Amino acid sequence: MGIRDSFRRFGRRRRQVQRTASEVFGWQELRPGQDEAMQHLLQGRDVLVVMPTGGGKSATYQIPAQLLDGPTIVISPLIALQRDQMLSLAERNAGGAVVVNSAQRAGSSESSLEQVRAGQAEYVFLSPEQLAKPEVVDKLVAARPSLIAIDEAHCVSSWGHDFRPDYLQLGRVIDRLGHPPVIALTATASPPVREDIVEVLGLRNVRQVIRGFDRPNIGLRVRRFTEESAKRRALVKDVAGRDGLGLVYVATRRDATAYAKELTEAGVRAEAYHAGMKAADRERVHTLFSEDEVDVVVATSAFGMGIDKPNVRYVLHSAPPESPDSYYQEIGRAGRDGEPAEAVLYYRSEDLGLRRFFAAGRPDEEMLLRLATLLHEHGGTVTARAVRETLSVGASKLTGLVNLLEHAEAVEISDRGELRYAPKGPAPEQAAADAMEFDESRRKMDDSRIDMMRGYAETTGCRRRYLLEYFGEPYAQQVCDRCDNCATGSVETARADTPFPIHSQVVHASWGAGTVMREEPDRITVLFEEIGYKTLSLDAVQRDSLLSLAPAKR
Repeated sequence: MGIRDSFRRFGRRRRQVQRTASEVFGWQELRPGQDEAMQHLLQGRDVLVVMPTGGGKSATYQIPAQLLDGPTIVISPLIALQRDQMLSLAERNAGGAVVVNSAQRAGSSESSLEQVRAGQAEYVFLSPEQLAKPEVVDKLVAARPSLIAIDEAHCVSSWGHDFRPDYLQLGRVIDRLGHPPVIALTATASPPVREDIVEVLGLRNVRQVIRGFDRPNIGLRVRRFTEESAKRRALVKDVAGRDGLGLVYVATRRDATAYAKELTEAGVRAEAYHAGMKAADRERVHTLFSEDEVDVVVATSAFGMGIDKPNVRYVLHSAPPESPDSYYQEIGRAGRDGEPAEAVLYYRSEDLGLRRFFAAGRPDEEMLLRLATLLHEHGGTVTARAVRETLSVGASKLTGLVNLLEHAEAVEISDRGELRYAPKGPAPEQAAADAMEFDESRRKMDDSRIDMMRGYAETTGCRRRYLLEYFGEPYAQQVCDRCDNCATGSVETARADTPFPIHSQVVHASWGAGTVMREEPDRITVLFEEIGYKTLSLDAVQRDSLLSLAPAKR
């Protein structure tokens, strides 16, 4: 095909996209990145899309779905989000949408799958847990899907802040479905998370569409404290003096309840939210929040994913979360209407110890060895249920152990979810040791991201620049006008003659290869492939020759 024919086809696809956007969805203009992602899908490529919350990620699969023959499978971790998207599509002449999830009766799920197979529904929304059921996958295979969309794709990554083990099986399911074009969607994914998403999902001929992480309407501030009691009083006073809808994120369920009680006593309409509450109570809080019948929700990280509320005016954190990934995801729920909003971190350095404690759980090495030995001695395939009963472990724990042994190339999972020992796998003892080594590598990455959260809280530079560079997005300005440090006028500018510019590839004698993610006047931050993020003094680096620029790749 000649260049002229290629341009004609491209132009025709663009006109089809624009016409569908207007006639079916009522969108007269597409946002930056949307058309690019759609064109890649329509050319049969896999796509990873990273766009800010509220940036229109759903459109990137909804429009191509109208132009491709066959149903679209949308994998989403939240039932509430599935329902909202289905209802939104139902308002348009978009071919119909159904859901398949645990909140439905078995008969309703069967009916939904039958509608998809019969061509009566263009979109089917499922949770990853549903795709662990062979009978569900069999019905989807028969429907011959033309597109697969994976929402909240950072959940795929074991480095991601909302990691869910069930997502790790999606690569196998995608292949079983014939690997039609796949689009993975997320609002926040740092470079190692993006690499993990591509690898775990088995994306092919993948194109990455990364569009601005910057949310300039959100002001960034950190308030530092030495005493927990003073911090609590200040946060309660802060919320009580604010107008508009807000979110307060806390580290524990106990804090969610305690802060909500103190705020209520201060005359604020406050509600607690955490995963330990009854489903009906969580639904009640969601309803109050969506209908502006509450002033503030005090929540653990369980509250927020999939919420698209435009008028949240502030997000406060009573303690730092486990990574800048989590922090940016959570503060991104403010100011989605484009109006000014504020994100404030209430910080004590001691709070980071709690995060390290939460991240410190290690896998059961003895159980890893027992599992590896059981599968090795069995010789053939065995159901996950039989393994759980033999080892007396729960489903989630078994999933975690199997995932580690998969990384050690010791265990394989069939299309129907059955387990077997890999024919060329290492001995069970070596497999368990390799799995523990992989987990240790992941733990070092987790620790390094906690250190990066400390860096954000304690930096004397531009906080916006700090966050954007963490996500691999250079910030053209040396200072912003919407963070507390820049407001003081004391932020130092980076050196113009830095020997290690942002995104340069470097090598450390002990830590191996890495990428420069951030530069300051006296230090640089490097993301090392094996151990995560490290902030290094430029004087020490140059004095002791700690880093060298990696040879350019040919």
